[in-house]
Amino acid sequence: MVRLDIFSDPVCPWCYIGKGNLDRALEAHPGHPFSIEWQPFQLNPDMPSEGVDRAQWLEARFGTRQRVIDMHVQIEKIAAEAGVTMDFAKMTRIPNTVDAHRLIHWAGLEEKQSPMVSALFRAYWREGRDIGNAGVLADIAFETGLDRAMVERLLASDADRQVILDRDSHARSRGINAVPTYIIADRYVVSGAQPPALWGQVIDELAAKAKE
Repeated sequence: MVRLDIFSDPVCPWCYIGKGNLDRALEAHPGHPFSIEWQPFQLNPDMPSEGVDRAQWLEARFGTRQRVIDMHVQIEKIAAEAGVTMDFAKMTRIPNTVDAHRLIHWAGLEEKQSPMVSALFRAYWREGRDIGNAGVLADIAFETGLDRAMVERLLASDADRQVILDRDSHARSRGINAVPTYIIADRYVVSGAQPPALWGQVIDELAAKAKE
């Protein structure tokens, strides 16, 4: 197996699109060698713990409401090409994602990391749920097969919070400053939401090397 570390944030649209592209490539190559590990990276590390109003935050960042609308149209088009559905009309908050990353970490301990990542992307981008809210995260945990009561207790504590922050800081110290970023076998770096064809090429090259 070849380890594939994916540095990602559930509120990053390109991370969701990138996952859609990667999923299509993996489905087309069922014998792929990847063992996937999702790594935490906060797209907005200074986001208040309670999150912010999405429309106001985006307009303040990009200047005008029309620029935000144009950006949404462009992203929706690219997402559709990747087989990913987004519903911007349902999205009202931009959350702090530390707790979402904690949930991904705990899901990994139960070998449900990728399903949890998928559930968080779907909850935020398709259903407009506030994935910074502890109750919403507990619901998603239950839907993904984790023990809801246990997750509620963990979220109410500081369990693994510093672990997530330290891993985020370590990623930045390695030069990762944007997501998605993929590190293959701890050696090769792929940045951005690459198309399925590129991942197919990578898988073919790894298979050829394995036969040498």
